[in-house]
Amino acid sequence: MPLPPRPMLGDSLPAARPSQETLDLLALRRSTPNALIVEPGPDAAQIEDLLTIGARISDHRRIVPFRFVVLAGAARADFGERLAAIFSANNPQADEAVIENERQRFARIPVTIAVVSKPDKNHKTPVWEQQLTAGAVCQNILIAANAMGFAAQWVSEWIAYDRAALNCLGLGAEEKLAGFILLGSAKEPPKERPRVAAQEITQYWQGL
Repeated sequence: MPLPPRPMLGDSLPAARPSQETLDLLALRRSTPNALIVEPGPDAAQIEDLLTIGARISDHRRIVPFRFVVLAGAARADFGERLAAIFSANNPQADEAVIENERQRFARIPVTIAVVSKPDKNHKTPVWEQQLTAGAVCQNILIAANAMGFAAQWVSEWIAYDRAALNCLGLGAEEKLAGFILLGSAKEPPKERPRVAAQEITQYWQGL
């Protein structure tokens, strides 16, 4: 289903859009473990829509402290070879099965969107707020993918903290990986996992 036309600057937009379907999606949203994610994944037009929706988040002072790197097609296998080499160098005692798992980590996933956090440390908006914006991008993409009918998972793994792996993705020295969004179809429905009850972690402030 195509997205609605992009609003023009200054257009009036609804302050709220009551939608039981959206509430149901959010109430029942469940990440799909990567072992269950298979083809097909989103096509080029759907990826573009996901990126467009991902970028439409709260962004204090409109800094755009994030960007995307997409892993799709043959590039997945190339990245996998590089990851396997890095992992092997970091873990010289690892057996070939473990190294092969790293080689296939993204090759077996139809499409992966890497969300890169690139805060402007010289901007008056706190870096923490800018980093939260990148996290919101990840969640937007997860929800949009589910609404499109795709299975999705947000992961980071060791790659997010390995400089050589980040260099392979083209991240700059000041950039960090907010996460990989794995996209495809579920070969079987994921099972519900334990959830915290909101009342267990909520306090209504009554003053000091």
